[in-house]
Amino acid sequence: MSVVRDLRVLLRFRSFRRLLAVRLLSQGADGVYQVALAAYVVFSPEKEASAAAIASAMAVLLLPYSLVGPFAGVLLDRWRRRQVFLYGNLLRAVLACATAVLMVSRVPDWLFYVSALCVTAVNRFVLAGLSAALPRVVDVDRLVIANSLSPTAGTLAATAGGGLAFIVRLVAADSDASVVLLGAALYLGAALASLSLAPELLGPDLRSAPPRLGTALVGTARDLVAGIRHLAEPARREAAWALTAMTLMRFCYGALLVLVLMLCRYALSSTPERGLALLGLALGFSGAGFFTAAVVTPWAAGRLGPVRWIAVCAAVAAVLEPALGLPFATAPLLIAAFVLGLITQGAKISTDTIVQSAVEDGFRGRIFSVYDMLFNVAFVGAAGVAALMLPPDGRSAVLVVTVAVIYAVIAAAMSRFEHQ
Repeated sequence: MSVVRDLRVLLRFRSFRRLLAVRLLSQGADGVYQVALAAYVVFSPEKEASAAAIASAMAVLLLPYSLVGPFAGVLLDRWRRRQVFLYGNLLRAVLACATAVLMVSRVPDWLFYVSALCVTAVNRFVLAGLSAALPRVVDVDRLVIANSLSPTAGTLAATAGGGLAFIVRLVAADSDASVVLLGAALYLGAALASLSLAPELLGPDLRSAPPRLGTALVGTARDLVAGIRHLAEPARREAAWALTAMTLMRFCYGALLVLVLMLCRYALSSTPERGLALLGLALGFSGAGFFTAAVVTPWAAGRLGPVRWIAVCAAVAAVLEPALGLPFATAPLLIAAFVLGLITQGAKISTDTIVQSAVEDGFRGRIFSVYDMLFNVAFVGAAGVAALMLPPDGRSAVLVVTVAVIYAVIAAAMSRFEHQ
């Protein structure tokens, strides 16, 4: 298979392997940490979680740092990306330990959310840096396959981390704090793995000495405007369209995730423990979809083009999502999780490739920060919409049909752009 051959060639790049190791450990820790938070907030027997409560938790954890995401991107274009991976993961290890302590202490919920917010805020630097650094460790000809392997492998690592979290939680007598400590250990491993990369290898290219932090912050707004103007240039219209489509697909993903959480918690399970197990199974099917996307997308995007492949992914979702979602049954739900993983990751691989190819290296950090900001704002907005539409047990045909319509609009818009 050509994909297997390309992967073998790609893995011969020593710097790529080392950057991939940082990603796998970092996102594996994210999976562990996120499952621990979900279990604590949604599936704790003493908590009666609602869609509104889930949406509120997402807003608290994602919106504050999402709104300042572009500012972080400007800093990311000034800081050595290797150093961001090192100190960012060290900081997250310490903050995750603090979260574990708060879980076993009788403290107000807001204090727990502040701790979790700090961990996810640092995550925004790390993930944006990983995407921005990828073109520094592979050549242009293999950038598509690198975008297939690296982010998808990270997603699979997060899924594996989530599965490991389920196992640890079961062995540790449903202790969410123990799971968080496992995540802290993996964050520490990611920090140590980053030491295998030279500090200057991952960029960014600095034409002059980096300004002082205060000076950088003062110039953030001006630099951010420059980054947006860079994206708005005619030569980068394809990247702007791809980012718009991916943002809408992220909205759909967020709405469906809340629906799945509510179905697993109430409609499709009799106890919180069984609901958490069903959620874990759904995440496993979604991870299989991510892996399939990594295999299929290089071939499909190569034949159709990245823009057309995004349109195909959205069209498939528009047809299959209501067909599988409307029965509100376990088996169709698991198949839908696989399909959702496949089309979401397939579109994201194409979007990453388009953005990386169209955006100059000195702007990549801030553009990927805007990318992440759009992702998270759309995700939280979707959770809020889902909270308004979902009944207590999660069964909402209106929400399923609405998401299908959005997918159809994306498919039509991207097809039209391709033919312009």
